[in-house]
Amino acid sequence: MEEKETLQEFSDKLMTMINKIRLMGDDLPERRIVEKVLVSLPERFEAKISSLKDSRDISQISLIAGTKGSLSVTSAKGLNIFKRIVEPSLKKVFDPSLKSWIHRWPYLKGAAPYFGCIVGRVANRIRNGKFSLNGVDYSLSINKPPNSLHGGHKGFDKVIWDVVEQKKGDNPSITFKYQSHDGEEGYPGDLSVSATYTLTSSTTLRLDMEAVRKDKATPVSLAQHTYWNLAGHNSGSILDHSIQIWGTQITPVDENTVPTGELMPVKGTPFDFTSEKVIGASIQEVGLGYDHNYVLDSGEEKAGLKRAARLKDPSSSRVLNLWTNAPGMQFYTANYVNGVVGKGGATYGKQSAACLETQGFPNAVNQPNFPSVIVQPGETYKHTMLYEFSVE
Repeated sequence: MEEKETLQEFSDKLMTMINKIRLMGDDLPERRIVEKVLVSLPERFEAKISSLKDSRDISQISLIAGTKGSLSVTSAKGLNIFKRIVEPSLKKVFDPSLKSWIHRWPYLKGAAPYFGCIVGRVANRIRNGKFSLNGVDYSLSINKPPNSLHGGHKGFDKVIWDVVEQKKGDNPSITFKYQSHDGEEGYPGDLSVSATYTLTSSTTLRLDMEAVRKDKATPVSLAQHTYWNLAGHNSGSILDHSIQIWGTQITPVDENTVPTGELMPVKGTPFDFTSEKVIGASIQEVGLGYDHNYVLDSGEEKAGLKRAARLKDPSSSRVLNLWTNAPGMQFYTANYVNGVVGKGGATYGKQSAACLETQGFPNAVNQPNFPSVIVQPGETYKHTMLYEFSVE
């Protein structure tokens, strides 16, 4: 009994220390020491503290390192958050480019504007949080009145994902899994979801998302919601970045940012990024900023993926090329980010990053002319994203 109490006391002290250090900057030596501790604790110790209130923090960070760079995401029994990817030869091109927190509570409490996470069961907006499927009417939780956004009040960004596989070697990877249940946030049927991050080279990251239906048909459209600022997470506005989007049309939206069902050519409009253009060049003509779904219809293909976007920072010459098999991409310029405190105490403001969220079309479940997002029992939903980084 005495030994158990001693371990409990030690665990409490360790958790307090870890949580304090996680509030510090990413580059502090103390934080790197804690990360090493977290990934090297013996299984017996982890099992012993599993019943403690905040024990999930003890294994929150997982690092995959090797000759091909490193990837940092949260680990076993942690949120599925893409946090850092580093390749020294590219001036740490990835490390400062992602906006996130180093602790998980803001994600669980809904204070994070979807930094670095995977959103679902259906990404983006569903009009009035309602749809009909196979003669049944469904009502979803309304978390962005009057609509349901990114899966509802407790979407996939606010649930616990488990690490089910971790591979080392030439192409290191980590696989997360989550079991979504029938009725969760109003959606029908049980759904098994997985996400695998793989370093396919020192400058390339691949994300494979899959979902399998077991009984009822259900809509599924996952999106990776990382905020990118290639000049550095605390470098201010994204408006001097340039972008090219391989989409000749957008799905125009109504006053509640829900697609009307039309397809609008971008040629001759402020939405035209078919050739490289500075993001801030026409942004004043589109209201709050860009928050629109582009129809990915003009990119070249390779290995079953089509080119979606190319983002470039002029100050560092860092470039991100994005490829996907999804039909659309939400281009979002962080219009609703206002005074959010993030890594190292940095304050993130409006239009301080860009999101490139490949996805099914928003509100597709209510628009028969949009590509279907319905997954039938026995079918597998597959969504792949390929991030290529370089310096020009």
